[in-house]
Amino acid sequence: MADGGMTASARTFVVPAHRRRIRRFPRRHTMIAVTMCLPLFALVAGLIVYPFFYSIYLSMLNGAMTRFVGLFNYAYLLGDGVFHLVIFQSCFFAITAVFFKALIGFILAHVMNNIASKQQRIWRGLLLVPWVIPPALSTLGWWWMLSGSYSAVNWLLVQVGLHPVAWLASTWWARIWVVAVNVWFGTPFFMIMYLATLKSIPGELYEAATIDGATGLQKIRYISLPMLRNIISITVLFSLIVTFANFDIVQILTAGAPANTTHVFATYAFQIGINSGDIPMGAAVSLFIFPILAVFSVFILRGVGRRAKEAV
Repeated sequence: MADGGMTASARTFVVPAHRRRIRRFPRRHTMIAVTMCLPLFALVAGLIVYPFFYSIYLSMLNGAMTRFVGLFNYAYLLGDGVFHLVIFQSCFFAITAVFFKALIGFILAHVMNNIASKQQRIWRGLLLVPWVIPPALSTLGWWWMLSGSYSAVNWLLVQVGLHPVAWLASTWWARIWVVAVNVWFGTPFFMIMYLATLKSIPGELYEAATIDGATGLQKIRYISLPMLRNIISITVLFSLIVTFANFDIVQILTAGAPANTTHVFATYAFQIGINSGDIPMGAAVSLFIFPILAVFSVFILRGVGRRAKEAV
């Protein structure tokens, strides 16, 4: 009886073979998934992680890259008047451009959402053209229209009896035009993201609001905005990152002129690091973007997370 009892109790602790296989299945497939992702991890490490930390190392060397100088390059930039202009212009360029891209994209998305499906496909395709064209190529077209020597805009002004304007030689006109070109290029991205979200909002909500006598603005305020709030936050964050790092539009249109007043971080880092040969200083300029974007990311993602918890 004792032997039988021991055998029975021991039998209860033996895990059946099929259960062991079931337990091993997730672990085995997890290892397969991790193994298949190793090339991606290596790519991210080689193209993002390593260059980032190597840039930090470069930014702490002297101009000849022969001596470690610590934070001297950063201290020098913070005391440089030209770099103050770069910080102002970068913030003005990114914040203004993203604001107008989000605003115009929001308006266009609502207009498109109220157009018949057949016509909507045509207009949607036309409005996506600025986003599809490579920015360097489209910026060259804007440069041709605004250039002091070949300006098509000035030609039109002269034809109607007005005086030509030095669009890219005047500080504020140049600043306005680099923002305008960025808005022209980036607005379709906002429009298509907002339009996709609007398509997912149940039409019954708008119908109920119409029955209750809500106006168009009230529908936008109490239905569209709450539904679009998270996607607005995410697209604004994504666009801020891309716009702060923008290079081609400013470089082609003004190259920082006049008098370095339209330089953003990327173009100023290129001018100092590549054109002037001071790679450590150029690395220091480019790294100034990181804390600014980190602050924006923390605030925006915190808001998205808070609203997600409230929705649950």
